[in-house]
Amino acid sequence: MKIVDYKLYFVDPRWLFLKIETDEGITGWGEPVLEAKALTVAAAVDEMMDHLIGRDPLQIERHWQRMMKGGFYRGGGILNSAVAGIDQALWDIAGKKLGVPVHQLLGGHVRDRVRIYGHIGGKPSRDEHGRAATEVGTQELLESVQVQLDRGLTALKWCPADSLEHIDTAAELKRIVANVEAVRQYVGDEIDLCLDFHGRFSLAMSRRIFPLLEPYNLMFIEEPVLPEYTSHFGLVVESTSIPIATGERLFSRSDFADVLRTGIAVAQPDPSHAGGISETRRIAAMAETFNVNMAPHCPLGPIALAACLQLDFATPNFLIQEQILGLGEGNTGDLMKYLVDYSPFQSKDGYIELMKLPGLGIEIDEKEVRNAAGKGHRFRIPEWVHQDGSFAEW
Repeated sequence: MKIVDYKLYFVDPRWLFLKIETDEGITGWGEPVLEAKALTVAAAVDEMMDHLIGRDPLQIERHWQRMMKGGFYRGGGILNSAVAGIDQALWDIAGKKLGVPVHQLLGGHVRDRVRIYGHIGGKPSRDEHGRAATEVGTQELLESVQVQLDRGLTALKWCPADSLEHIDTAAELKRIVANVEAVRQYVGDEIDLCLDFHGRFSLAMSRRIFPLLEPYNLMFIEEPVLPEYTSHFGLVVESTSIPIATGERLFSRSDFADVLRTGIAVAQPDPSHAGGISETRRIAAMAETFNVNMAPHCPLGPIALAACLQLDFATPNFLIQEQILGLGEGNTGDLMKYLVDYSPFQSKDGYIELMKLPGLGIEIDEKEVRNAAGKGHRFRIPEWVHQDGSFAEW
């Protein structure tokens, strides 16, 4: 079997799909995208496919090594995301060729179902300069909570703060705590709550807020400080009893090596950014040696989620899976229109049952994908500023 062609599709709302074709008619799909850099990643994919055309798609590790290391310059979000999508598509082809799901190729499933969580919260408005204009009200927040509870989810995540000053006011601290308290009181103690700080908190702000949040028994706090400050994670971990998670902006085993030693509880590599299924699998094995669980990052589309789930089923130290597709009871499939059948993603009581179809376990509706690609997208990260006009983290 040989690779004969490939196609890239820019798909709403901010996704990039890759289709790899073979001379046997078997196709593989991947999602090689870095949010707001889809065009740049597509260019990298285009260059890498020069190596793959005419070659055997089943030699996945050989191709991974060549793509990741053969360009002399290596690493970073763009290169690793391009490799990730290609890698996903090659695993998809391998599974379809052999008639088994990818998790079978990874050693078989170690669990029968995968727990998922959903996002809650509203969108605060901003003025024309990117400054915060209004905050999300408690009622709006709790309405979004109820939507996810109605879907049967038992774990929720949100960011309790808009852009913050490096050291913000006492009033802002109290507002954040009140936000978390309102959700905890609404859902009770049977629902797990996770907070995503999104790198908006400085080390100083993180350490101030941790003691105030400990009474709410959070599942984890994600990315309390920016990834360039991984040397601070030891201080972060030691300053709180709340489990700490990070990793969506770390792209390889090398990136995770130091942070795994700091005592974090949860690693969050993204199989669409961190070198695909191949590298994320290795990160998971390395994390297991430090007693760190896996919660793969996935604010992307159905192909990326399918790749995550295949890993989840085969990963012993898996914890919970992120998704933004509105999965659960009553899902209308609005964000899964690119699938012929989205029943493999159906979840009851917050779990997705073992996926059994070959490859990544989903069938792409290519007609719908082509229609969406005709419109395309040019998603960009919102530009936020502080009250004094200086740059603020999104």
